[in-house]
Amino acid sequence: MRIVRPGELSEREIEAWRQLRAKSGAPANPFMEPEFTQTVAAVRPRSRVAVWWEGDEPVGFFPYEKGPLGQGRPIGFGVSDSHGAVLRPGLRPASRAVLRACGIAMWEFDNLEDGQPVFEGAAAESFASPVIDVGEGYAAYEALLRVQSPKFLRTTLAKERKLGRQADGEVRFVFDERDPAALRTLMEWKSAQYRRTGRGDRFAKEWINTLVRRLHEQRTPGCSGVLSVLYVGDRPIAAHFGLRSSTVLSCWFPSYDPEFAKYSPGLVLHLRMAEAAAAAGIGMLDLGRGDAEYKDALKTGELTVSEGAVFVPGARAALHWLGREPARRAHSFVRSRPALAARARTALNEVARLRGNR
Repeated sequence: MRIVRPGELSEREIEAWRQLRAKSGAPANPFMEPEFTQTVAAVRPRSRVAVWWEGDEPVGFFPYEKGPLGQGRPIGFGVSDSHGAVLRPGLRPASRAVLRACGIAMWEFDNLEDGQPVFEGAAAESFASPVIDVGEGYAAYEALLRVQSPKFLRTTLAKERKLGRQADGEVRFVFDERDPAALRTLMEWKSAQYRRTGRGDRFAKEWINTLVRRLHEQRTPGCSGVLSVLYVGDRPIAAHFGLRSSTVLSCWFPSYDPEFAKYSPGLVLHLRMAEAAAAAGIGMLDLGRGDAEYKDALKTGELTVSEGAVFVPGARAALHWLGREPARRAHSFVRSRPALAARARTALNEVARLRGNR
């Protein structure tokens, strides 16, 4: 095994990484591609990749970030919706041996891809990641929604028609918008939404801002940024930024203009995204981990991601466990009790409202 900075990977290693992903049988999630790791590394200098070789062939890759106290996290931790090792079938290095070789005392994860042999048994919890299958085309998907979520589909399409009648301008949709001004608008909406709901504003972190802008400009087969926008005339009213491979669109940052909330522009946007993705040859939209009514209405199935950590016994790991595990268990306790989770969301919203009134 050798440890390198992502920018030091050779073309041969990058191509081997791509081939291992293509042969894995897992969905072609763009977060798992070398291009995502390399783009994150440009804004997260502690990014590293462990590379396994057998003879003269690279056979495995483990991207991670190394903290100053030896804590390890996935590449882009906090915004990465899928992570793990990329290994040749049959290669099963011991997790603690991997951590020791990487010089980290622990590796914490929150969206571990299903079927990761290195970290088997390390998950503390598993979660559904809803997906939309449009592999048979959008018409087949919409026909399924008419059976599975008839009220949702009927209401959303009616609001779309109403928007078309009442809007001051033509309603139009752009699947792959290149205008950086539209991306800035989305980021402003999303920041306001985070504050409004009492959540930490991801876009207040400069590295996330820079990462998203760079990914918006990126055009590679395995990982390209896609900004989808619903317009009224020249005015954006809903937008989404995600990442795509040739067959998967990973949904990431959706938001909308609250002025148009009565038309549910975010839901209209997701239907048009599904339609355009199917036309572009994409077979799956991964809506990402997290409970939301709109995901339940849109989904056709689910993937599984996991949360947990692997530790190398020692003082550094123990300190990290004491610092993180009580909070993780508290969050898990709340998530598993819907009524309590609803009260927690209400409390967060109230705190956000009070902050906004200062």
